[in-house]
Amino acid sequence: MNSLPVPDQKLNKWLLQIRRHLHRHPELSGEEHQTCRYIISKLQELGIASRRVHQTGVLAAIGDPAATGSDVALRADLDALPIEEETGLAFASRVPGVMHACGHDGHVAMLLGAAALLRNRRPLPGRVVLIFQPAEEGEGGAEGMIAAGALTGVKAIFAGHIDRHLATGQIAVQAGTICASTDEFTIVVRGRGGHAAKPHETTDSIVIAASLAVNLQSLVARNCDPVQPAVLTIGQIQGGTAANVIAEETRLTGTIRAILPQTRQTLLAGLRRMVKAAALAHGATVDLSITEGCPPLHNDPVASDLARRVAEELLGREQVPGLPSPSLGGEDFARYLQQVPGCMVRFGAGKKRGPKGPAHSSRFDFDEKVLPIGARFLAQTALTATEEL
Repeated sequence: MNSLPVPDQKLNKWLLQIRRHLHRHPELSGEEHQTCRYIISKLQELGIASRRVHQTGVLAAIGDPAATGSDVALRADLDALPIEEETGLAFASRVPGVMHACGHDGHVAMLLGAAALLRNRRPLPGRVVLIFQPAEEGEGGAEGMIAAGALTGVKAIFAGHIDRHLATGQIAVQAGTICASTDEFTIVVRGRGGHAAKPHETTDSIVIAASLAVNLQSLVARNCDPVQPAVLTIGQIQGGTAANVIAEETRLTGTIRAILPQTRQTLLAGLRRMVKAAALAHGATVDLSITEGCPPLHNDPVASDLARRVAEELLGREQVPGLPSPSLGGEDFARYLQQVPGCMVRFGAGKKRGPKGPAHSSRFDFDEKVLPIGARFLAQTALTATEEL
């Protein structure tokens, strides 16, 4: 393996500055304008040309432009979440109600670090495409970047996600399915409102919605193979205006996650069936809308083997575990893997001190020592892939 150098202290300090700047200035999905400009400025510092695509995304490439067709892509996501930060960090979010609570600030820093390492490697055996993608937490981020040409000429793609459940210095690599499909649904129950003391004159939408919220749990428990991971969660119930008024309309929103396509279809079909049955049983109008989300994320075996070999070379075999089971979290990196083979790994970044909240929580943070590890892994994986693939 043609190895890249270990990141020096100057690069490590640069990575910290990037991560902390982005953490102070988070932006929601589709609104990453400042983040986009910042990334472009950092690429300019490295002498790497880039272009803004899909409104707030950035594409760049390192290597011989004539090498198109042997490209390898690296991807990082940019967006933050609508969460009020409670970490108490000196570089906590300055934007009320918005926070980097999933490590995307770290992902951007790693990819810029990988670019810095690759920039000094001359000549590259092929091109390395850098994909800075918006709206991973929202909708259309990956699709928009693909439509903008992010995968043109690309033969393989790699990415990583910070994981606080793994120790810093570990990189988990697993072939096959590692993340679930993610579908969302909205149910609107419309009955007949009235006085709370005269329920016989009404059709109570809240009672119908509450019954649905409970009964829908049987779809996973009694319709799906219990050894295949799946979940149906009601995340919101909204209805009613006063304690003494029976609500005419109640809205439920939720998500369905599954690893197997057949499990996904079983749950969606069952959801439609139970909504229809609720309307008939209670004499109400019950409308269902389903928003199809990401497919399961399936790591290619050849790309995963390459990623594992690189990780073991950098960290040692004992520091490269597999994943014992897939996550029911979703990840739109799956969209890229529908087009080209690739692999997403997990970067261990568990903290021993300070805020230790889980991902998507107001106290989420990670061990910043992971930044040079991730940067070196991404750069080395890209270099090795251009040589082998």
